[in-house]
Amino acid sequence: MDVMELTIVDYQPEHQPWFEKFNREWIEEFFTLEPLDINVLKNPDQYILAPGGAILMATVNREIAGTVGLRYLEPGVFEFTKMAVDKKFRGLKIGQALAEAAIEKSKALGASKIILYSNTRQVPAIALYRKLGFVEIHNDGLYARGNIKMELSLT
Repeated sequence: MDVMELTIVDYQPEHQPWFEKFNREWIEEFFTLEPLDINVLKNPDQYILAPGGAILMATVNREIAGTVGLRYLEPGVFEFTKMAVDKKFRGLKIGQALAEAAIEKSKALGASKIILYSNTRQVPAIALYRKLGFVEIHNDGLYARGNIKMELSLT
């Protein structure tokens, strides 16, 4: 790839197939798709956007390359969710660009903190989250595959 034109855009309904595909691929590669995953992946408008969240999409040279969701939990608190980059675009810092854009978007939505659930098998993801300032907190076990819970204070 000679010149990479990376753009982060707000999710549109026509992005749903990519949102589902990218997330389905990584979840099925490492874990098992849970019923909640299927609902969220098929209906992100209902599960993420309608309650007050946001979804961002990354494009590289106008090709959809990745996604991240911000799920509204309570006033001032959002959950980083469903972050995925298409395999052919991994290693280009697209995940970092999406995460940084999601942090800015959450601030614009009034967030004072962001939480996330991940798994320590996702070594590059955990390293990125730590680099961005997320710290490990008590894991309440919301997700079967989530063996680590992290938090980023925005105040």
